[in-house]
Amino acid sequence: MSLGHEEHGHSHGISLGHQGHDHSHGMAKEKLRVAFALTTIILVASVIGGLLANSLALLTDAGHIVTDLFALGLAWFAAAQAERPANERKTFGYHRVGILAALLNAFTLIVIVVVICWEAVQRIQHPEPVDPWIMFVAAALAVCVNLFIAFALRGDAHNLNVRAASLHVLGDVMASVGVIIAGVLILITGWQIVDPILSIGIALLVALGAWRILHETVDILLEAAPRTIAVAQLAEDMGQIEGVQAVHDLHVWCIANGMNALSAHVLIENLPTSDSAVILQQLTRMLNESYHILHTTIQFECVAHPETCCSKDLLYCQLEMAPAHGGEHE
Repeated sequence: MSLGHEEHGHSHGISLGHQGHDHSHGMAKEKLRVAFALTTIILVASVIGGLLANSLALLTDAGHIVTDLFALGLAWFAAAQAERPANERKTFGYHRVGILAALLNAFTLIVIVVVICWEAVQRIQHPEPVDPWIMFVAAALAVCVNLFIAFALRGDAHNLNVRAASLHVLGDVMASVGVIIAGVLILITGWQIVDPILSIGIALLVALGAWRILHETVDILLEAAPRTIAVAQLAEDMGQIEGVQAVHDLHVWCIANGMNALSAHVLIENLPTSDSAVILQQLTRMLNESYHILHTTIQFECVAHPETCCSKDLLYCQLEMAPAHGGEHE
């Protein structure tokens, strides 16, 4: 005897959860749209300033801003895709479009680091005179607008896709600050080598952020358990629910950043359906309140008739592939 149940939290939980996600995606999309428009203005200012000042630093920063535009545009697209409803092919909806966008953004950040380091080496070998005053004006404008964008996106820091886009913006802030500092030092000392040294420092900071985003996105795509959840403790808490004898075949993963899911086999006494429903309600409430897991699939197995996919002594079970279609007829 085996009873299968799927829950998305209690009735109030599912309603508020879905409304919260929809509102979050809507706000993120609007902020990213504004950020895209403002970044376009910064790009134009950096190109014009770089040409007028003969500043390779400003022109390189403009190239960085182009990647910002790409990142913000991609994040904007991903936020819009996340609002699309689930269907028979995409039963979880399109939430992971944002994760794929964040992964691509992380890779572009790594490319930026390589380009910055390469340009820094070239500048050390072949320094060129620049007009620091135009550098100040263009870089200061970029800093002000990018800080405005970064603070606007800060409220959606729980969204990994928005965080990746924010990292691009903050990387450009640091690059612009570096341009200003380099301009001041060049004006005072005439040391052209200051600019490439600061560029390398900026590259290291961008690389660190890129690695963090890359690590998180890979974890989600590999369906690793969220870092905020201690799975062994979660299994122990499930076992504390009255009527639960054992838990096995436990899987905890992220559908997308902030959307946690769980599936498990739970061994209980041979009870009437009405009594087992009480156990299910207690399990889903505990998972919701203690671990913020709204999407749960729990299969009950009775002590009298255990039907397990693997040994009941194993908390985690190895998934098995289904045989290929037509294999039985060959």
